[in-house]
Amino acid sequence: MLAGLLFAIAESDDRPERLTATLPFGGVTLIEYQARLLVEAGVSQIIILVARLTPELLGAVSRIGKRGVTVDAVRHASEAAAKLHPLARVLMLADGLITTERVVATLAEEGGDALLVVPQAEAGAVFERLGGGQAWAGVARLDPRRIGEAARLPPDYDAQSTLVRVAEQARAVHVMLPPEALAHGHGIERNGGALAERGRAVLAAIVSDRRGWFDRWVLAPLARVALPAMIDRRWPGAGVGAAGGVLGMAGLAAIGLGWSVAGLALAFVACVVLGIGATLSGLRDEAGVERAQRGAGLLIPAAAALFLGAAEGGRAGDVAALAVAIAAVTLATLAERAGPERLRQWWWGSASAYLLIVLAGAALAWPVIGLAAAAAYATATVAAAIERLRPQA
Repeated sequence: MLAGLLFAIAESDDRPERLTATLPFGGVTLIEYQARLLVEAGVSQIIILVARLTPELLGAVSRIGKRGVTVDAVRHASEAAAKLHPLARVLMLADGLITTERVVATLAEEGGDALLVVPQAEAGAVFERLGGGQAWAGVARLDPRRIGEAARLPPDYDAQSTLVRVAEQARAVHVMLPPEALAHGHGIERNGGALAERGRAVLAAIVSDRRGWFDRWVLAPLARVALPAMIDRRWPGAGVGAAGGVLGMAGLAAIGLGWSVAGLALAFVACVVLGIGATLSGLRDEAGVERAQRGAGLLIPAAAALFLGAAEGGRAGDVAALAVAIAAVTLATLAERAGPERLRQWWWGSASAYLLIVLAGAALAWPVIGLAAAAAYATATVAAAIERLRPQA
């Protein structure tokens, strides 16, 4: 069992009446973003050590609870120890920590006490210094006994610092922070303005940290430009998704009317908009909206290929083009199902990537060849996925 431990104690440097944990970040509060990282790492219980329960914090705790995890707000380490299962592993994030899912995942595995560390020369002023020229980088995996040991110390001790020291005395393993993490925004921030700047770097890392070439080199650059403006202007994720859906329907209608290239181009733009909207919804914990947008991002390319195959078959007076389109969609569906995200290689296909190939074929006046190329690409992806899964069988 994996449990999460968060802190809502430190006050913002530039807003003394506001807890750092409740500062806005990525369309939600910082502590909600941290909770999302923990949930994605596999925690089933989150304990938040608080100094005071502000209205903003109460609202954040309520929203975190809607993610399907148990959430408890406590004031002392002794209360936290009482709520933890004795066999649980505790994943602790520092108060004000900003990082990415990949960094948190480095300590979410099985094992004993471990501290994520960074060389002291590269550490910011708020990183806690350890021995050996290293500093704690804000993530720790703890045995629940460490919480009990901290609870037996005087209550005026800083709980977070105490837990780090207790783990260090228990000879916690030091895990080095990935070299690129600092450049991607990893750090501890307690200033609202600086938090927004650091948040842009983290958002860029989130959208760039994709395995597929299309997401990494086509979608991510566009998302890095669009997402900060959408968040600053409070654009609703559902609204972005609706715009993508309208563009997709317009593209399908255009293909049906014989304007294949324009229709495929609209469908492709729709997929990009839906991809950005899904990322925005995910940041705001709008799980239902995110799933709907990702589902639409799969359906629109499939429908576009089938519409194109039917249109080309109707013009040619045979069913060959439609048969190729059906084969392409079938193979693409199998490829999507066969390759789990953690196993995907950078060159594997995706729904939007197949659509881009079909669009290129139509633009060159070779629509059936474009469909056949997409089918061949999907076949290669399926074959690679099967080979990658075989050793695990």
